Amino acid sequence: MRRGISAFFAIAIGSFTFGSVIGFAEQFISNSIDSALPEPKKINFFSRPGTITLLSANGQIIQKLGPVTRQKIKSGKMPKLVKEAFIAAEDRRYYSHQGVDLWGIGRALLTNIEQRKVVEGASTITQQLARIVFLSQERTYTRKLKEIALAYKLERHFTKEEILEKYLNNVYLGSNAYGIADASWVYFSKTPDLLTIEEVALIAGLPAAPSLYSPLINSDLAINRRATILKRMHYQGFISDDELSKALRSPLSLSPSFPKYSKSRAPFFTSWIKQRLPNLLSKEEMEIGGLTIKTSLNLEWQLKARQVLRNHSPGTRQGAIVSIENNTGLIRVLIGGKDFDKSQFNRATQAYRSPGSTFKVFPYAAAIQEGFMPEDLLFDTPRCWYGYCPKNFGGRYYGEVSIKEAFIKSLNTVAVDLLAKVGFKKVISLANQLGVGNEVKLGEFYPLAIGAYEENLLNMTSAYSGIANNGLYHSPSPLVEVRGPANEVIFGKHLQKSQGQRVLSPQVAKIMNTLLRKVVSEGTGKAASLKNIDVKGKTGTSEGGRDLWFIGSIPQLTTGIWLGYDNNKPTNSSSGESALIWKIFMREIIESSTDKPG
Repeated sequence: MRRGISAFFAIAIGSFTFGSVIGFAEQFISNSIDSALPEPKKINFFSRPGTITLLSANGQIIQKLGPVTRQKIKSGKMPKLVKEAFIAAEDRRYYSHQGVDLWGIGRALLTNIEQRKVVEGASTITQQLARIVFLSQERTYTRKLKEIALAYKLERHFTKEEILEKYLNNVYLGSNAYGIADASWVYFSKTPDLLTIEEVALIAGLPAAPSLYSPLINSDLAINRRATILKRMHYQGFISDDELSKALRSPLSLSPSFPKYSKSRAPFFTSWIKQRLPNLLSKEEMEIGGLTIKTSLNLEWQLKARQVLRNHSPGTRQGAIVSIENNTGLIRVLIGGKDFDKSQFNRATQAYRSPGSTFKVFPYAAAIQEGFMPEDLLFDTPRCWYGYCPKNFGGRYYGEVSIKEAFIKSLNTVAVDLLAKVGFKKVISLANQLGVGNEVKLGEFYPLAIGAYEENLLNMTSAYSGIANNGLYHSPSPLVEVRGPANEVIFGKHLQKSQGQRVLSPQVAKIMNTLLRKVVSEGTGKAASLKNIDVKGKTGTSEGGRDLWFIGSIPQLTTGIWLGYDNNKPTNSSSGESALIWKIFMREIIESSTDKPG
């Protein structure tokens, strides 16, 4: 009895003494450095450093990166049981103090004196929120005084319900879960409103030591901690005797999941974006946290493209699909393979393969620029250029043919002849201006005319997009807009006001598009034709059928398809298969998508 009374007086004296110090410190800080403290309203824009949210073009969440709260509970929707459990666990006098619990401080002070070490901190929920948002986790008296002053300041600016809600949406709860909604999903694969009493108690016990009490790491400690929180909830009248008894007997029943939005819905695209971000944003912008990046991706089309590729590329054969908006250069689809989980190699951006006859647009366009016309006649006969003797597919030669007929039939000899007549420099310069040959340099050798060179699908598709856009080229872009934590615009494609680069004159572009249209209506690209839609494109097959290409355009969009094996073995197929897959995909997005091209 005497010990209990002594403890009571010790707590009272300690609380009074420490409370006086706190009161003095709070007054001192308020009078001297209050203006240097962060403004409470900044809490509304709080994000941890390095957090990034990636959105699709229409605002759907693709992925959230870094230590971010992936799912927040909206104002007024926080379950009552969740609030009660955390109050019981962390701050039982939450509704009676003004940000700092003097009785709690006194109790912690006595405990620490008895133990001769710091074993109890007595930080209120308001103080914890101040620390989470504004301060570091270091243990110093200066930080503690700032924490206390900020807690008082927060209580003056926000209601108790607002503070509790912000805390529950941001507190770290282990296993990469920030906030109650993330934790509910990570540990139990459910939303907070569906949590049972024992599940809520388990999560509420985590803030004190998220790793130590994690049910995924230390199940026994987690159960003991859960029991402690349940008893506190019962003591505070939040649960009944029967509810306590039942919850204490409940086994630890987990159903773990990855945090929502931690896995990308378009992994080939987002992994490529993450690699490029340091080139698109400054180091300071990257580190600030709270960035929201609106990408160019059409998520609906992306998912359809992935399914089409999986359905029509059997066995170990791989493929890639890229779609680019012609008048902006925005990348609407980027698929780098059939299954990202099995292979992260991005065949749309990392695979440099022989483009075959899709490269022929460059010598033909350069020739048209130099004054050649589609009806001009050339000779398709067996010939050699400095020891290089190209052969047509199937070994057939047509003699005197027009440039138009040679392009439709994809004759190799005529493509090489045009390269020889126009010259390497003009063909290479044109390809470079259309985004091709800038990473892997184009060599001055005659097989170049028929695609004896390696390029990736993204760059080739971008070049065709520039031709389809009447010769006005836009560099391929994955970003629409980047906003900071206060919703301020850091980058906006609409702010760039880029009109594109004029590479081909409208007259030359018109002729090239007529030739590409004829390839689909009369030539090797017939498999890509769509009823009542203007389709222009070109097939390409590398030696031995190792690479199967089709790059085609409709007025709004250019889409490139590549098929092949990673080990470069022959496919035993033709580029007509790529043209067919192009057609299937385009029909999907034109006929079945809620967001149609245009």
